[in-house]
Amino acid sequence: MGQDLGAAAVEQQTGTVTKTDVAPAARTGRSTARVWWLAALAGIGAALTALGVGELLAAAISARSGPLVAVGGVVVDNVPEWGKQFAIDVFGTNDKLALQVGTVVLLCVFAAVLGVLGLRRFWIGVAGIVAFGVLGAIAAVTRTGSSWVWAVPAVVGTIAAVATLWVLLAFLARSVLPADVPADRLLDGGDRRAPEGMRAVAARRRFLQAAGAAIGGGTVLGLLGHFLGQSSGVNEARDAVAAKLPEPSGEPVSPIPEADAAGLKYVTPNADFYRIDTALVVPRVDPASWKLTINGRVAKPLTLTFDELLALPTIERYVTLTCVSNEVGGDLIGNARWLGVPIADLLDRVQPEPGADQVVSFSVDGFTAGTPTAALRDGRDAMLAIAMNGEPLPVQHGFPVRMVVPGLYGYVSATKWLARLELTTFSDYDAYWVPRGWAQQAPIKTGSRIDRPQGGSQVGAGDVVVAGVAWAQHRGVSKVEVRVDRGAWQSATLAAVASVDTWRLWSWRWNATPGNHVLEVRAFDNAGAVQIESEAPPAPDGATGYHRINVRVG
Repeated sequence: MGQDLGAAAVEQQTGTVTKTDVAPAARTGRSTARVWWLAALAGIGAALTALGVGELLAAAISARSGPLVAVGGVVVDNVPEWGKQFAIDVFGTNDKLALQVGTVVLLCVFAAVLGVLGLRRFWIGVAGIVAFGVLGAIAAVTRTGSSWVWAVPAVVGTIAAVATLWVLLAFLARSVLPADVPADRLLDGGDRRAPEGMRAVAARRRFLQAAGAAIGGGTVLGLLGHFLGQSSGVNEARDAVAAKLPEPSGEPVSPIPEADAAGLKYVTPNADFYRIDTALVVPRVDPASWKLTINGRVAKPLTLTFDELLALPTIERYVTLTCVSNEVGGDLIGNARWLGVPIADLLDRVQPEPGADQVVSFSVDGFTAGTPTAALRDGRDAMLAIAMNGEPLPVQHGFPVRMVVPGLYGYVSATKWLARLELTTFSDYDAYWVPRGWAQQAPIKTGSRIDRPQGGSQVGAGDVVVAGVAWAQHRGVSKVEVRVDRGAWQSATLAAVASVDTWRLWSWRWNATPGNHVLEVRAFDNAGAVQIESEAPPAPDGATGYHRINVRVG
């Protein structure tokens, strides 16, 4: 197979192949460019076959062992911060899907090139495929929680890709290339022969059918593998957990109206709650095998099973979570009712050593967040959450256990799919986002947002309800003000809240006059401090500025 596919000769004599390499049997007058396209299809078919086989095998091993996910995880961990912020700005919560689609597109482009090169020198195509396979295997076995078995999807996928490329290029050589013109000569612009009629057309059609089968089959296998990987028994395990969720040990949370006069909801439904994390595929953690280890600079290390965690005293609280990537006026914020075990109780059991000022939380997929130990022991309702809005945590929001810490941005506190807590110091360890330029400690900044009317909309003149949310988690919101066209600030009406750890709904009645207007909002915390007016981007510790919208009245 080291020879040119188009140049090798096959002779049929009494049904016996006299040479081992493939020979062209049909002549065609395809131009150089057309042959390139056909060879490119062969390369794409080989690449998608590799991905499909790999993803299907990953469904039986671990969804995170699939070549696409493993390589994508390496990209997520190593892409510059500006790249991640760009992806969030452009794609929002679909950034991971965009990354995977983009990875497949780039892979297909490279595979197309390998197909063309492979027609000319088959070993070049093989070398390229093997290089990608090695990259996928290395990426898989170096992920957190992996083993050598995680290399199997990439290895078997590579073998399938090489075989597919061999078959397709051999088919192409027999079906399309003139019998006496080597592939390299044709690709260099050499002889072009006249078509041979219906026989050549039929041969090309059969090649396209074979390439289409490889492309379609690989795609179907990949989608099937993804579906099976995301349809594990964790869903059934989550249903079983619903039947044994404990009741809160303390006082139940205060009842809160579901909506105010403007139709805004105090509680964010689970399906609408924002999701920002580094996981390309949602980890599927079986609570039956889940364990939490608390170690590091402690006097008494502790390991708990899920059932042991459920047996501990629990609290139920409304807590608003905010992503540090939330732009002014953004929607990366949500409020939910959480049930969980107080982290302070667990820290009391392990007895942190003096000076252990940081608790690093580890996810099963290797993500880490560094939380000030003091913030977990100062009386706030920091918890290891096991339920969200009355049901077990959704899988995409951290099932079976995640951290919830009021008053801190998620990247330093809200680890999902929790596996371990380690007591250490800020001087000894930087969690995931800190080396990437984000602040080491990140209390949530006071903010506010206009939700009604929507920016750029048109409303009728007269009485208009302006409404939105404001937040200053763990400090509470004492006042919200609105102004029109940079006029005098007007006080808004504030809705009731469960605690200082949640956002606050507000509304203001505006006597709107015809024309174009600019509305702005600002909030004050319970200490009387007003939110920061000067505009700043999310990095390194949260965006600032007043949210303003343009509205046309007429």
